Amino acid sequence: MARLILDASDDLTCDDFLGGKIRVWQPRKGYRAGVDPVLLAASVPAKPGQSILELGCGVGVASLCLAARVADVTVTGVEIQTNYAALAQRNAAENQLPLTVISADLRTLPADLRQQRFDHVMMNPPYFDRSVSTSAMDEGRDIALGGDTPLAEWLQVGAKRVSPRGYLTVIQRMERLPEVLTALDSRLGAFIVRPIAGRIGKPPELFLLQARQEGRAAFRMAPTLIMHAGEMHDGDQESYRANVANVLRNGAELPIWS
Repeated sequence: MARLILDASDDLTCDDFLGGKIRVWQPRKGYRAGVDPVLLAASVPAKPGQSILELGCGVGVASLCLAARVADVTVTGVEIQTNYAALAQRNAAENQLPLTVISADLRTLPADLRQQRFDHVMMNPPYFDRSVSTSAMDEGRDIALGGDTPLAEWLQVGAKRVSPRGYLTVIQRMERLPEVLTALDSRLGAFIVRPIAGRIGKPPELFLLQARQEGRAAFRMAPTLIMHAGEMHDGDQESYRANVANVLRNGAELPIWS
């Protein structure tokens, strides 16, 4: 991901994603989107004409990556932080991609949104349980990494917005997998979990999870996604495996079961 500082007065940077296919403004300090939302977007099996909701869209990276990959989709993002929501709307406009951003707390969604259901709901909820972790100094970063909304509530709100036979796709830290499965049990089915590890021989730190409304298939654990080639970091050269590089640089799809 290349970075170009273009608007120092607003303390923003403009960053390339998908090999420059989209360019995204985000705060120079605080929470900054990286690889995770790109992997999330690539794993959503959206098709042209479908609707997508992203809860906690930040500056819009996942939503814009998905809209860049799949034509003719309708994408809605919800973001509690007004400055991030404004940047997401700006990023959508400048990239000429279909993203409508709603600045709201997911616990108190606008009435019209509570009446809608979507073919796909995706989310990258805060990774850390605020009750057992230390707050970040920057407010934006703290909300993105911890926040005060329990993970179970994120998942329950998301599950409610999934249409019949629709999908929920989540990326989260591996140690929180039991929480995620517990929160979604009896709400969705046909669970697939794909662990994500940095290198061969390393334990997975993250996972992608996909579940389906009215899904009846048995739980499946997909092969681990290995991000980097080799057993250890070797110099400053990029070491992403070919399939991962194709996602990050070219906007390729990343089926959760592959």
